Parts: sequence; C-alpha cells; structure tokens
Amino acid sequence: MAAKAVTRTIPIVFVVGSDPVASGLVVSLNRPGGNLTGVSLQQTTAAATRLELLHQLKPAERSIAFLVNPSNSSFAEAETREVQLAANILGVDLVVLNASRTSEIEAAFLTLVQRHAGALLIGGDIFFVSRTDQLVALAARHAVPVMYTYIEQTLAGGLIAYGARVAEASRIIGVYSGRILKGEKPADLPVPR
Repeated sequence: MAAKAVTRTIPIVFVVGSDPVASGLVVSLNRPGGNLTGVSLQQTTAAATRLELLHQLKPAERSIAFLVNPSNSSFAEAETREVQLAANILGVDLVVLNASRTSEIEAAFLTLVQRHAGALLIGGDIFFVSRTDQLVALAARHAVPVMYTYIEQTLAGGLIAYGARVAEASRIIGVYSGRILKGEKPADLPVPR
C-alpha cells in the first residue's frame, strides 16, 4: 500500500496473503487496473480450512493456539477473524498468540504450554516462513502438533501444511516482471490466486 501511494505510473508487482481487491490494491482479480498486479496467496481465507484440518488431526483437543504477527495488523486481524469464526463452529477455544520478533516465538510456545493448548496453527504472515527452522524445533521440543501455512515448511520438518507454494508465487512474479519489462501493462495481467 505504501508503494501504491507513492506512484500511479511505475509498475508494481506484489505477492500478498490477503485479498488484493478487499485491501484496495487492485480493482479486480481479472482486470487489476492501474499500475499493480501480482499474486494473491489467499492465506486469510485458507486459515479457517487449516484450523479445520488441524482439528481433524487432533479432534479431542478443546484448545488450539493460533500464532500471528501483530506488526502486520490488517492481515493479522483478517486472518484471526476467519480462524475465530471457524473455532466457534468447531467448538474450540482459540488461544491467539503474537510474535513479530524471533525472541517472541519462544515466548509464544511457553504461553501455549501454560494455556494447555494441544495444537498450534501458524498464521500465514511471511515472517513465519523465515522462522521455519525455529518453529519446527520448538514444536518438536514441546511435542506440539503444528499446522503450517506453506508447503515449504513441511520440507523443513513441519508436520502438516495447507496453502500456497511460495516457490510457485515467486515464479509467477518473475514471469510477470519479465512481461512488464517487455511492454505489457500491469493493468492487463490478471492476479492469480
């Protein structure tokens, strides 16, 4: 949004986890309009499905923790809203944990244990991808089943994931950047999800 506010002419290619139409990045997914295009990973809408899958894995658990990055407030709020609705339907107590720095992740796991949450859902914020090794190690140390957002996190030892592939999104961004450099307009490149 900051880049969009600065220019209406320089092409901007993005990857977002939320709905780019709802957030005001583009007018529509098929015809973005303006100078922006990119990929929507739709992580906020997939978050409820991730909770449902985690609940199927641990159906006896009445308390499940959800780790979000509060420094990305609009994304964290939208994702938390979706997960809380799913938790209410499933009859699960949702323990929302916050971490926006590496040191806060360890503290979140300690809170999870203190609050007797039997499983953990990791939010879709990209911050957690860069902390995958730490998350996997803490999950093993505390013997907590964790549902991750990105497939790549299972390749690093995570138990289960449901969501987009970061590598595929990166590939599409590269293709779109090349097409724009060859003269195509961002307004004409649909936003895949």
